[in-house]
Amino acid sequence: MSLVERVRERLAAVRDPELDASIVDLGMVRDLLVEGDGDLVVTVALTTMGCPLRSRIERDVRDAGFAVDGVRSVEVRVVAMDAEERGAALRAARAHAQAQAPTTTLRPGVPAVAVASGKGGVGKSSVTANVATALARRGRRVGVLDADVWGFSLSRLLGVRGPVEAVGGRMVPLVREVGTGSLHVLSMGLLADEGAALLWRGLVVQKAVAQFLEDADWSGVDILLIDTPPGTGDIPMTLSRLLPSLGVVVVTTPHPAAQGVAARTGDFARKSNLRLLGVVENMAPVVCEGGVRHAYFGEGGGALLAESLHTELLASIPLREDVAAAGDAGQPVASAPDADFDPLVDRLVELAPPGGAPGCSARMLDAIARAVEGAPLG
Repeated sequence: MSLVERVRERLAAVRDPELDASIVDLGMVRDLLVEGDGDLVVTVALTTMGCPLRSRIERDVRDAGFAVDGVRSVEVRVVAMDAEERGAALRAARAHAQAQAPTTTLRPGVPAVAVASGKGGVGKSSVTANVATALARRGRRVGVLDADVWGFSLSRLLGVRGPVEAVGGRMVPLVREVGTGSLHVLSMGLLADEGAALLWRGLVVQKAVAQFLEDADWSGVDILLIDTPPGTGDIPMTLSRLLPSLGVVVVTTPHPAAQGVAARTGDFARKSNLRLLGVVENMAPVVCEGGVRHAYFGEGGGALLAESLHTELLASIPLREDVAAAGDAGQPVASAPDADFDPLVDRLVELAPPGGAPGCSARMLDAIARAVEGAPLG
């Protein structure tokens, strides 16, 4: 192995203190050159020349160089990354963080789907509640995590009440039977007074969300739905780290202002190496009994958003008074067959099948097993 190769191997152990990944894997080592009789020159590209950790990185690189036999001197040259290099470094850092994601109690292959939005007030929580209820009505065991720590509402929307208990050191989601299935719910609404403001930020919020996943018993669910707070802040970033295979559904209303903001959420999903499942347009135009069409919140924004994100429009849910009333009563409209939410659930089952059988081979084996047991194929 040449001297340059040995130096590069040693530098792979040097980590960016902030991104917590190898500077080689992050593309920060731009050039290695050995001059004369062991004079090493290392060019390191930082995300910005004003990086507060620059001196530490330079020191670690210099120490790593001197640790290699045959190196007589080490010169560290620092340059700034361009926009393309910064993007590549951040993608590599996210991929590394996801690969090191901590273990949760979700069974292997069980899909997790985040219902997200760019702004508040678009009906994201009501979409989550109705999709979860429709899945449970069909016989699924549906985990529902209300990760909107400050704006929790799912415990009310799903009609779940009562304190959360711990068994074996893990929180146990509260269970509500729906049809032939069940909802398994965790929300701050079950842990805090509904009218109390949570004055949390930063690391406290991240830790709370991490506990909802790492310190809770999700082992019995077929699918996990996560209602996220609006935007692309601490909580979505924490979820992307803890659940590398997370799928994302973006909810928007039809008017252009909401559509433009929601595009940032789709961009976040892509930059975080998450799977963008599609767009749901909520509060779409409604046709009254007289046949008059009312577009109270505009129209077409969902389709435009899906096109701009190169994904599909999963559903367009019209503005409905009964959706709000049913949510207030803790009995989502999807507790019974519903013409608006059932097609959305059908599509989500295709994209993220509950029970974790995403591949053709897995589906085929499942069909064979059911046939052998004498169960009807469906």
